[in-house]
Amino acid sequence: MFQALLDPVASNLGLSALVACVPLVTFFVMLMGFKAKAHTSAAVALAAAIIVAAIAFQMPLLLAILSATQGAAYGAFPIVFIILSAVWLYDMTVKSGRADDLRAFFDEVGSGDIRVQATMIAFCFGGLLEAVAGFGSPVAITATMLVTLGVKPKKAALAALIANTAPVAYCSAGLPITTAASMVSGGDAALTSQIAQHVGAIVGTQAPICGFIVPFLILIILDGKKGLKDCWLPALVMGLSFGLTQYWCSNHFVFELTDIIATLVSLGCIVLFMRFWKPKGVNDVRERFGLDPYDAAAPSKLNGDRIFMALLPYFMLAAVIAFCKIVIPDILAPTTVKIPWPVISGGTLTNYAGADPGTTFNFNFLTTPGTMILVSCLISAAIYSLHTENGKYKMTMGIAVKQLGTSAVNMRFSALTIVLVLALAYVMNFSGQTMSIGYFLSGSGNAFPFISPVIGWVGTAVTGSDTSANALFAGLQYMAATSNPALTGITPDLFLAANTMGGVMGKMISPQSLAIAALVTHVHESEIMKSILPWSMGMLLGLCVLVFLQSGILYPLVP
Repeated sequence: MFQALLDPVASNLGLSALVACVPLVTFFVMLMGFKAKAHTSAAVALAAAIIVAAIAFQMPLLLAILSATQGAAYGAFPIVFIILSAVWLYDMTVKSGRADDLRAFFDEVGSGDIRVQATMIAFCFGGLLEAVAGFGSPVAITATMLVTLGVKPKKAALAALIANTAPVAYCSAGLPITTAASMVSGGDAALTSQIAQHVGAIVGTQAPICGFIVPFLILIILDGKKGLKDCWLPALVMGLSFGLTQYWCSNHFVFELTDIIATLVSLGCIVLFMRFWKPKGVNDVRERFGLDPYDAAAPSKLNGDRIFMALLPYFMLAAVIAFCKIVIPDILAPTTVKIPWPVISGGTLTNYAGADPGTTFNFNFLTTPGTMILVSCLISAAIYSLHTENGKYKMTMGIAVKQLGTSAVNMRFSALTIVLVLALAYVMNFSGQTMSIGYFLSGSGNAFPFISPVIGWVGTAVTGSDTSANALFAGLQYMAATSNPALTGITPDLFLAANTMGGVMGKMISPQSLAIAALVTHVHESEIMKSILPWSMGMLLGLCVLVFLQSGILYPLVP
């Protein structure tokens, strides 16, 4: 039997936390310093995590290895399964030729300005995908679409990663927030709902600021100061409509639907706005991007049927997910198979508090977004097969299935990276390494409100999931807030919100997200990491300042 310790190294929490950072440092040094492949870096980091677990954190070697196998299994299912399904969804539209129509649709809506088009795809469309699916699928799909649109691969990766931050807090019907509430409610369903509503409302005073600025950041990534100067009005429309809707839904409606409604409102507003506002110097921009000139006077090559068919897989995706999550969730829920992981479950392995850290593997084939995306692909492929317009859009079920195999082969190394990264995360979690880092950061006294988002940032950077970061650190945030005399009178729900939003900023630098972006853009993970890290840390710094102010002079404005 093994119970994780917070301070196993010389009975010193700070030293233990420092040693716990070794696997993460190893990963990024291998990736950025030695320019190693991501799967090689992850494998070396995993070995470092197992060594640290066994030697420094006194975890039996067998239990450390078995912890890694559970993480690897979770990485394969549902994470890789979801991403493969999402990549197949887009690859199928490319294979059929419908992706060209989708590109033409955004071209017309954006009046030929690739910067406006790319922002719409990454921010509005990607936000909708995050709201309904998540788990890396928005980055996989939007980055691929941006490259197809004509955006340089590295810029496409950065834009997709930055855009993916805005909707993360409320993704999958508010799952990260609900998870945070469940960690501190003692299993009381009514209390969980009450806390989740309050945390969702507080996040609604933080996330809209992020949502408002992200379209401007995307423009800077795509075309620097000129992009911002030329296209700030469309960015303002997208960001303002998204942020205001986020605030209203989270505080005055249903927080679980916040991102779905916000992205649809933002998309609708920009489509309407672009009917009245036209960008200038479009062809000069297109020439700099290496694209053919845009003729605004040319008759449209599209009609309503072609636009609908180009968007069909995404309409189908939204419909299938809405049906599964709203109409039949009670029917699907019992289909989840709970598998106690061999040897480490049943009390053999416990966390610092003596509780099971999560040694049961949930095989939720019918409720995972991956299956919903897969079903959407099959239905779309069947419809495409029946409507080829006399062979112009060639598609059969055989071609679609063959493309699935091709997509799987193309992403094999990225899939291996994700599996190894999740194995690394589980070893760090189960051995106590992640909790040591978190508890060390939580002991910051009066500075805790400033430090609080960093804990969520670390959690998501390690696990690749804001939901997982909340599962790890919600209890810690609650404990630190309620036991800190300097925070008397401050609702601890503020720090659950801070953990959630900190995770939002950490999402873009997680190895899982980097691997997905690298897979679809063919840019090395180290190059993406070097460019995205300053954005992540800058946004985190802004959030830390906001939470610090919300715990002080701005506290009267906290819901």
